[in-house]
Amino acid sequence: MQVTASVLGSISPQHLLKVLSEAAVPLILFAETGLLLGFFLPGDSLLFIAGYATVGGNTLHLHLSLPVVLVLAPIGAIVGAQVGYEIGRRAGPRLFSRPQSRLFRTEYVERTATVFNEFGARRAVVLARFIPIVRTFLNPMAGTVRMRTRDFAIWNVVGGLLWTEGLILLGHGLGHVGPVRRHIEVLVLLVVVISVSPLLVEIARRHLASRR
Repeated sequence: MQVTASVLGSISPQHLLKVLSEAAVPLILFAETGLLLGFFLPGDSLLFIAGYATVGGNTLHLHLSLPVVLVLAPIGAIVGAQVGYEIGRRAGPRLFSRPQSRLFRTEYVERTATVFNEFGARRAVVLARFIPIVRTFLNPMAGTVRMRTRDFAIWNVVGGLLWTEGLILLGHGLGHVGPVRRHIEVLVLLVVVISVSPLLVEIARRHLASRR
């Protein structure tokens, strides 16, 4: 239990930002979106709390540069996803036929395939940004099924910018709200809600369209 708590503490957004400062943002986003083993990393909360950390006098007792974070975050996310796509394009189906293990689980692949098939390649690339685990596996899956490189690159940029800039600016904006500043856990809760909202909106839109 102590080892688990230590590991979780070492990858918490607050710890990563205190140790690596602004550099934590592109490094973690690259690993989460570009490397299959990065699915456990806290992309959403890292972005949100990084935005909060750009507000002077925040309760984290550290200060990040908003312009620097806004520039570095999409670079890490976009380049990472593009690397994941290339891994899938080159390694092919072997990536998704690995035996079950503690880190690689077939339900992760199935969940990703469901999003990919349900919403189509282009929407899936954007929506996956807001879904933990799926945003790690969808990029190599897009490469494996040979999604057009140009199409993936375009929607990768769109999704990367919406995800990173949106959460950073939201964290920065809410960081000026007194009650939120005093309760960091409220920020994390909001991140969870925000992370799934694009998918819920898309599901609702498709459901309404199917009933017409």
